[in-house]
Amino acid sequence: MTSALIVIDVQRALFETSPAPAEAATIIGRINKLAGRARAAGAPVVYVQHESAGGAMVHGLPGWELDERLEPAPGDIRICKTTPDSFLRTGLADALSRAGVKELVVCGYASEFCVDTTVRRAAALGYPVTLAADAHTTHDKPHAAGAQIRAHHNATLSSISSFGVKIAAVATAQITFDTASAR
Repeated sequence: MTSALIVIDVQRALFETSPAPAEAATIIGRINKLAGRARAAGAPVVYVQHESAGGAMVHGLPGWELDERLEPAPGDIRICKTTPDSFLRTGLADALSRAGVKELVVCGYASEFCVDTTVRRAAALGYPVTLAADAHTTHDKPHAAGAQIRAHHNATLSSISSFGVKIAAVATAQITFDTASAR
């Protein structure tokens, strides 16, 4: 299998908030659909969880846990991170290498931080990336609504060509996992 699904930071402390991230329930539903399709095709599903030394995101605390609406499976890979970059000081690159992964499908939270940073780092490492255009989110900010931030990152990331690999923002319904390509 050449593609893998990377689900970033869909954790209780980030989603069980008031207000919740933009379209949180819909986004989680789309992530579950992607994960189901990935597993059915034999593609690895990787859940990345942010952790911190203090606060709600301490490893093992309830806020650090995956959102309860997610549907992880026993064979899914779990990666812990401490920065917006899912590759930095983590076992993600090694896990992908062991699984023979050559392309990534990325979704999760937060569009402008961990999703953006991980997509750029993946491309810098030579992975073509499909950004699940309607399966990443963030909280509304004073300068822009979460949906606007998502749209901005879909447009910005898919316009980058300097890494030498393709970054494409594709709707969840159009993403497939097969041995030839994740697009």
